[in-house]
Amino acid sequence: MAGLLTIIRDNLLCYLQHRNRLPLLLLCMGLMAGRAHAQNGSVPIHDPVMIQQDGIYYLFGTGRGITAYASTDMKEWKRLDPVLESVPEWVHEVVPGFRGSFWAPDIVHHNGMYYLYYSVSAFGRNTSAIGVATNTTLHPDDPDFKWVDRGKVVESVPGRDMWNAIDPNLAFDEEGTPWMAFGSYWMGIKLVKMAENLTGIAGPPEEWHTIASRYRYWKIDERDAGDTENSDIEAPFIFKRNGYYYLFASWDRCCSGENSTYKVVVGRSRAITGPYLDRSEQKMIHGGGTLVARGNEHYAGIGHNAVYTFDGTDYLIAHGYDLSDEGRSKLLILKIEWDAEGWPHASPLPATFNSNS
Repeated sequence: MAGLLTIIRDNLLCYLQHRNRLPLLLLCMGLMAGRAHAQNGSVPIHDPVMIQQDGIYYLFGTGRGITAYASTDMKEWKRLDPVLESVPEWVHEVVPGFRGSFWAPDIVHHNGMYYLYYSVSAFGRNTSAIGVATNTTLHPDDPDFKWVDRGKVVESVPGRDMWNAIDPNLAFDEEGTPWMAFGSYWMGIKLVKMAENLTGIAGPPEEWHTIASRYRYWKIDERDAGDTENSDIEAPFIFKRNGYYYLFASWDRCCSGENSTYKVVVGRSRAITGPYLDRSEQKMIHGGGTLVARGNEHYAGIGHNAVYTFDGTDYLIAHGYDLSDEGRSKLLILKIEWDAEGWPHASPLPATFNSNS
């Protein structure tokens, strides 16, 4: 009965909010009709990011054509068509043999346009690039809905670059200048200044920074990503709060099901370019990082997070490897709590969380 009342309530709210906008009303009502499709904690997704438009939450993640979902409450989700209907021609040039699985997107709304960044790569290699597609709306039933690929933003080449062009995150500094953080393994997380149109790098001259990294044995071949004892850092996300830029990143082993050891760490800086320091004043470029969330009795690992504020509440959006389902990757939406010193932790806390880490 309670579930039925919730559906009636949400349908009524949808009608009141969108009754004068027929395409959006039809979309919202369609989500209500299909609301049992998937629920938070059971949504199969990897590397999730989220955004809100007109009271509807949109979720994007790794997958063929870029996985997409929609929800009116962040609890029950409906699967949408993939973002990209076909693989852009430039992708085949960068990653020969590419099979259509786009990794680790990032979604941003700026000056009336939605920018969806994504990664293409050969697994375990830095034969990689970040691309971007744009749209004026995220509502599939809107007549103006159309994703347009804008091409390559940045590329990494084995033997040339000691960084990996995947896992993008776009952020703006206090002056409104756009920056992109990205990176996985090798020499860590990079930050590059973006052009005003958000589809390429600013310059010349270009401005690059290393903002986080972990230990890497000097004898490892430069074409080798590393392993769980060397270079295992990726998935940056920058979040502004109370005069600080917080740099979230993921450590340790991802993508290994029940054997995953993924965890989320954070550091902060007064400048977007760093240096980012953890709670004990260790620099993230030297391996520092304060623990935010990790695996517990329910999830083998938690990681590749994004951080957003919706309706005054801060959320950590991540995936976890579900131990009740053979370690499959599932959506996690956790509320963030901030302590008196301004450090975040995810709630509910994993059983093994150590606030002093």
